[in-house]
Amino acid sequence: MMANQKLLLSLVFSQLVLASFFLDLSNANGLQLGFYKKTCPDLELIVHRTLFGYISRDQTLAAPLLRMHFHDCFVRGCDGSVLINSTTKNQAEKAAIPNQTLRGFNVIDAIKSAVEKKCPGLVSCADILAMVARDAVLMVGGPYWDVPTGRRDGRVSNSLEALAQLPSPFADITTLKQNFAAKGLSVKDLVVLSGSHTIGIGHCFVVAIRLYNFTGKGDTDPSLDPNYAAYLKKKCKPGDLKTVAEMDPGSFKTFDDHYYTIVAKRRGLFPSDAALLDDSETKAYVRLQSHMHGYSFAQDFAESMKKMGQIEVLTGKQGEIRKNCAVVN
Repeated sequence: MMANQKLLLSLVFSQLVLASFFLDLSNANGLQLGFYKKTCPDLELIVHRTLFGYISRDQTLAAPLLRMHFHDCFVRGCDGSVLINSTTKNQAEKAAIPNQTLRGFNVIDAIKSAVEKKCPGLVSCADILAMVARDAVLMVGGPYWDVPTGRRDGRVSNSLEALAQLPSPFADITTLKQNFAAKGLSVKDLVVLSGSHTIGIGHCFVVAIRLYNFTGKGDTDPSLDPNYAAYLKKKCKPGDLKTVAEMDPGSFKTFDDHYYTIVAKRRGLFPSDAALLDDSETKAYVRLQSHMHGYSFAQDFAESMKKMGQIEVLTGKQGEIRKNCAVVN
């Protein structure tokens, strides 16, 4: 993204934040737009500017920061539990296999530190993570959405819970629908939020089974486009644990609607991407966005992200406000 485009996005964001300060809208779950407008009025600008310093140097950080928020919300709700470090007595969510490829924790720590200097002990790590996910998407060309705040931080983080509750990249459509329904998310939310794969990368070891041993007979997944499978085999050799592949080849650093075009062409990287063609509702959405150039995707994504960001939140006197996002007080 060119520097002037980034500057424009930053200026637009500033105007949106200023406008939100005049709102005072509460949700049934206790979250509220403008929750910190009296106690920490510069909060969103601090988060945005600090994050901008990182994204402007490395756009590839947007995808893992978005993924981090997703992984947080699917385990114990959006309570910042994914940020907690393991101890000698507890293996935290970070230790779970699906979370071992997460990165960007240093970015959250830097933003938390900047916020603490201005507003000590007031802002939760869970709220910071929700705002970071939104701003990271915005900075790479994605939509803006309001983030109601007032979340509190959880005190529990367990690797086994993360392993059990996070949707798997190997999951079929039935399992994916069950995973999302368990969190109060619809089938539409499933196919919309899968669109986050328009940015980021996947590790070759995740896709290897589709390429080399799909049914245990040394075969290739027949749902994968043969030309794309051949391309991936050149990139991902058997037993390769280090190489990565772009989720959306050609534009993996830019948030756009191209994901649905590649899924429609049977070029989704993960089995969970391909699974979207195995259900009438998700398939219809994929076809619509691929044929209509994502005409409603940005708005749909904003709405689903706002909904996801309110899963099982802690508010009021629940939980705590962590001083350090990686450590329970």
